[in-house]
Amino acid sequence: MSDNSILLRYKSICNELEPIYPLSEAKAIARMAIESVSNKKIHDAIANPQLTLSDGEITQLEYYISQLKLQKPIQYILGNTEFFGLNLKVAPSVLIPRPETEELVDWILTTHNESSPSILDIGTGSGCIAIALAKNIPGAKVFALDISSEALEVASKNATENGVSLTLINENILNLPAELSGSPFDIIVSNPPYVRESEKELMAPNVLENEPELALFVSDVNPLEFYKAIASVAQKHLKPKGWVYCEINEAFGIETASVFAERGFVNVTLRKDINGKERMLRCRRGEVES
Repeated sequence: MSDNSILLRYKSICNELEPIYPLSEAKAIARMAIESVSNKKIHDAIANPQLTLSDGEITQLEYYISQLKLQKPIQYILGNTEFFGLNLKVAPSVLIPRPETEELVDWILTTHNESSPSILDIGTGSGCIAIALAKNIPGAKVFALDISSEALEVASKNATENGVSLTLINENILNLPAELSGSPFDIIVSNPPYVRESEKELMAPNVLENEPELALFVSDVNPLEFYKAIASVAQKHLKPKGWVYCEINEAFGIETASVFAERGFVNVTLRKDINGKERMLRCRRGEVES
């Protein structure tokens, strides 16, 4: 078998990365790196061990490995990732979309079948949630808000490349801009910052040292501040019987549910992700009293 064999390189990269990452993650990273430089699938290389990489592809791959050993996320190295069947650009100014966020999007899509809903995504980042909803709900009018102008640049490019239209709003999540006053929404969705500062020590270095802290962390003193803000926004701008969906910190499921229940929201539901962790919340605005 040639030294340039894709299969040999794949096994070699897995061995090099295993001291840094769990084996399953090392295998996934090695697969992403090789498939990115070669446009060949690992399963094809397993079926045909004679498939090889060019010298240029090996040079590129070796650069990727050097960056991975510095604990840089493969998605930032490649500059893109997949989310809900979409190819999205990512950069250090935005969080890397997670599988549990795909579950949140799926929950929305399997629950709602109204035509042309108005949707607000608070803290849009790469635009992953907003774009997935716009792509899969015909006629949806989607607003995407983020405090980071750099994040909105990424979201804008992602929307264009995936053929959807978003209304992008550069504003603090805690202060809905006046331009949205009088805009009632059918759905408000958010994956806000919810990791407590004290939880940093539990996080992997490749996340902690590379992904934007602004999008990740909240103070231990007020860990639910963004959910309180989302509830306040929803009280003012959600249609009667409109829905709120949020990704949440698994340690504060009941407390987060209480934030909405205490503000008059009904049908407050917590949902576990595929790993059995309480990571999602859904609730509905009650009827507006006359």
